[in-house]
Amino acid sequence: MPVVIGVRFNRAAKVYYFDPAGFENLTTGEYVVVETSRGEEAGKVVIPPRHVSDREIVGQLKSVRRRADALDLTQMAYYQHKERDALMRCRQKVQEHGLPMKVVRAEYNYDGNRLVFFFIAEKRIDFRKLVQDLARSFRAHIELRQIGVRDEAKLLGGIGRCGLPLCCSTWLTEFSPVSIRMAKQQDLPLSPMEISGLCGRLLCCLAYENDYYAEAKQKLPKRGKVIDTPHGRGKVVQVNVITETVQVELESQVTVEVSHQELAALDQRTRQAPAPRRRRRRRSKS
Repeated sequence: MPVVIGVRFNRAAKVYYFDPAGFENLTTGEYVVVETSRGEEAGKVVIPPRHVSDREIVGQLKSVRRRADALDLTQMAYYQHKERDALMRCRQKVQEHGLPMKVVRAEYNYDGNRLVFFFIAEKRIDFRKLVQDLARSFRAHIELRQIGVRDEAKLLGGIGRCGLPLCCSTWLTEFSPVSIRMAKQQDLPLSPMEISGLCGRLLCCLAYENDYYAEAKQKLPKRGKVIDTPHGRGKVVQVNVITETVQVELESQVTVEVSHQELAALDQRTRQAPAPRRRRRRRSKS
């Protein structure tokens, strides 16, 4: 069975798998220099060497070149420190070229040979002259990568509505589809101000509890349904998914709160109760 390791190049970024190629004693937290489709990169080992089946491997795995040494780590820290200055210079160049784009992040690779600028734009832009200008200015291989507003929030970070750092910038590695139907499922207000994140899109956390709400609502009666309760017959006026209870307005106009367990027990007793026997009518003799 082949052996692989998992490497992450940025915080909260996707994990990529590589062939240890003789470095099977690598441990979590170590930095390695690996071969990628864009050349050499330095990344952090987040999954130590482990055996996987051949079916789990798609294509040919790139290999680990070496452990990152002190010089590699020093270079990486040095160029990370220069990224802010590179960002400001790039923004100035964009203004000089009069391009309708917003540059949000600059990233060097570990040895400074490649510099990537992430930008947002409403449409496609011809930035070939800008790339040439940047290459002369930074003397490195330049890449301009267009991203969306969610990627911008992931790169820049911030504080969410919950008061905690954004999920996408701390631990969320991939964006899952989020729909307005999830907000309806959780009985949330449909105001964009209430269910949108810093990026202006629907909150990613709407997807976290959606499956629970869907499962819980299947067990509880819907609002407006007339049901039997231990207190009598009435109409459901409110459903609380978190506590798995419903509020029922009885025929006496008294409102009571009934749990899912009480309704289930009542239903069980109703099913087990013997059916009333029907009396046979005697035929009259003519």
